[in-house]
Amino acid sequence: MTPSPAPEEAPDPEVVDAVLSYLRTHPEAADTLQGITRWWLPRQRYERELERIEGVLKVLAARGALQVHALPDGTALYALGTVDPGDTSPDPR
Repeated sequence: MTPSPAPEEAPDPEVVDAVLSYLRTHPEAADTLQGITRWWLPRQRYERELERIEGVLKVLAARGALQVHALPDGTALYALGTVDPGDTSPDPR
């Protein structure tokens, strides 16, 4: 027996977008509430945030707070740089 639908209310648009986006990418997917919460939603948030995080890493590297080393496959490896990461003052150049 399938559960009855919840009364009509305004759903959280972020969750709606994440679930539908996941299903567009994985049209054969099916999971339980627990599985969707554990596997689908965190993945969608991560994928959306990846570009934003990369932008932050590039800014920190440009300021010297991070060092960037290229791995053999071209992937960037980030590590602590030579400038104090707590120093958020503008670059004096």
